[in-house]
Amino acid sequence: MRVANLSIATDESYLNKQTGERVDKTEWHRIVTFQDGLVSMLEKHARKGRLVYIDGKLQTRRWRKDGEESDRFSTEILLVPGGRIQFLDKPEGANGNGAAMADAQAQGTGPAMPAEGGEMDDDIPF
Repeated sequence: MRVANLSIATDESYLNKQTGERVDKTEWHRIVTFQDGLVSMLEKHARKGRLVYIDGKLQTRRWRKDGEESDRFSTEILLVPGGRIQFLDKPEGANGNGAAMADAQAQGTGPAMPAEGGEMDDDIPF
């Protein structure tokens, strides 16, 4: 069984109302998949700095190191059947569309997901 582990960053910028200064914040997230098709796609397309869309399941693991009394926790985004990863930019030197996409449905392992919006979006208040 092959596995892919990668870290992605999400950036947030906002204006501090008290000081008027712009604040930039970066959060790091671990992505894990055991889906062979997604592992292959990540090997081929994942590179530092690529813009990526991830749709997966949050999973928190708990463990304890030998000799320690307290537990450690790690929350990851698990790409399971029905999950999706899409590269939103073109890799450097690419011609044409260049945006790679894979989801568990395309690998034949998960339920179909609507590609564009759908009826459910009509009920979302934002």
